[in-house]
Amino acid sequence: MLAALRRDLQAAAGRDPAARGTLELMLCYPGLHALWGHRVSHRLWQHNRKLAGRLVSAAARCLTGVDIHPGAMLGPGLFIDHGTGVVIGETAEVGADVTIYHGVTLGGTSLHRGKRHPTVGDRVTIGAGAKILGPITVGHDSRIGANAVVVKPVPPDSVVVGVPGQIIHRSQPRPAGASPDLDHTLLPDLVGISLHTLLTRIEELEARATGTPARPDRHPATAQVWYDQDFSI
Repeated sequence: MLAALRRDLQAAAGRDPAARGTLELMLCYPGLHALWGHRVSHRLWQHNRKLAGRLVSAAARCLTGVDIHPGAMLGPGLFIDHGTGVVIGETAEVGADVTIYHGVTLGGTSLHRGKRHPTVGDRVTIGAGAKILGPITVGHDSRIGANAVVVKPVPPDSVVVGVPGQIIHRSQPRPAGASPDLDHTLLPDLVGISLHTLLTRIEELEARATGTPARPDRHPATAQVWYDQDFSI
């Protein structure tokens, strides 16, 4: 247990540049407090002290705003950043060195007992507000974009964006031992790309039919700004 607590501290210190020392982490980080409360409640749950485990879990939820069922299995090196609004269900399994931001839900889609929550692989990053639902597996080294809703299995080394989540395979897999994948500015806009492609194709067809030149300036280029369009805003 002490080794797990030390690993949790090291994970928080290594993944939050705002952390200024061990004492600050121990006193001021609700994600750590929630995780430590879960370590205790899960131990009680495993030893068939179900009510005691639920009571510890409820107390941790009231203090931190993080709702983790004592039956969930959380691996070493998990870091819950900010913490508020995180929900992790009873049969969820989270691997090693995972990073979870606020507002994340690892939830179920069934009322049946048994496995009904996600299994998250090692070194996965789950962005703020993301929802992973059902007994699906998220492969190692994947990144779930902010506010994505994931309802189908995710292969290893993938990126997921959108609602419902669209899976994008990395062209450059992350090397073993790489730092956590926290750069959410690199999430592709699949809807925007599709619209851009359709509008360009329509204008090309119109230009071919009418003999007038196409207007590529109507669509965003490298600056990602739309010009000469009336969106009524």
